Amino acid sequence: MGFRKLALASLVTLALPAIAHADSNQPLRLEGSTPLPGYTGDFDHFAIDQATNRLFLAAEDHSTLEVFNLTTGEHEKTIDAVDTPHAIFLVPGTNRMIVTDSGKDLSPILDATSFKVLGHLQLAPGADAAAYDASTGRYYVVTGGKDVDMNVSYLNEIDPKTGQVLRKLEFDSNHTEAMRAEQKGNRIFVNLADKNEVAVVDKTTFKVIARWPLSGASANLCMALDEANHRLFIVTREPTKMFVLDTDSGATVATLDVPAIVDGVFYDALRKRIYVPGAVGEIGVYQQDDPDHYRELARVPSAKGAKSGLFIPQLDRLYVAASPGRGIGGAVLWYDVEPRSAASSN
Repeated sequence: MGFRKLALASLVTLALPAIAHADSNQPLRLEGSTPLPGYTGDFDHFAIDQATNRLFLAAEDHSTLEVFNLTTGEHEKTIDAVDTPHAIFLVPGTNRMIVTDSGKDLSPILDATSFKVLGHLQLAPGADAAAYDASTGRYYVVTGGKDVDMNVSYLNEIDPKTGQVLRKLEFDSNHTEAMRAEQKGNRIFVNLADKNEVAVVDKTTFKVIARWPLSGASANLCMALDEANHRLFIVTREPTKMFVLDTDSGATVATLDVPAIVDGVFYDALRKRIYVPGAVGEIGVYQQDDPDHYRELARVPSAKGAKSGLFIPQLDRLYVAASPGRGIGGAVLWYDVEPRSAASSN
């Protein structure tokens, strides 16, 4: 099991940035934060349920899911029905949620109201990164890898409404990470972090049709896709760089310095921007001038450990989770993005 809540006497205060003024010139404006005292270890991914106004966070090393009010940020509930949670998915058209769990138990399917366990996905150990393909209604989950003492990883194609595993693709990789699926195309892009490559998978044949190397960097953990402009954004940790790849050829068209220790990258199609939160306490904001040219707009203060997040275009909001690591006490911070009218003048 992961870490549990610690006694109140052990709490330390996480340093958070001040709430920005309404006339701030920053492209991201901190609107609020919710401290999570007594937590230690890492947080992982977010999910939202707009219909019930809830925000979910996987407290990976705390062995819980945390539930927040989407409007106010208030912490509402802790769910204990998980071991080592990573990705959370609210299944469309149902009242169920799937949680990828790399702990000793299989990934659970939960009732999204009562949070009772309804069943489990029949997957190999090590379930972690996941992505939903709305164009096909399929859910993709990575399993295997070094964390469960396996030299290979698997990409599992799942029918999320039934929980049935439809197909499984093996990679000669012990560390497979983020993935993105085209919505108008027929490809899935997958980070092979130990190979410093991006694997391109054909949805129809469910086979690898290309592998694109990342020159001069390793540990490619994060990914975002600008499908309209045929661009893929990959963030590496050694060194910390953002690679912009042409999805027609796999060629790197740009590289940029980004804040260190990143666990998420988010593309804002409306403003043509990329948000990159780093655990050093900064969120890098980058402007896409055209598909081949990018520039840094700002390094917005966040909090130490704030490396994972979620951008919600329909709310014009970016959430980040400040993981305490070996310290004590985390937080959820949320930022409103710059209005479109102001963004167009930059």
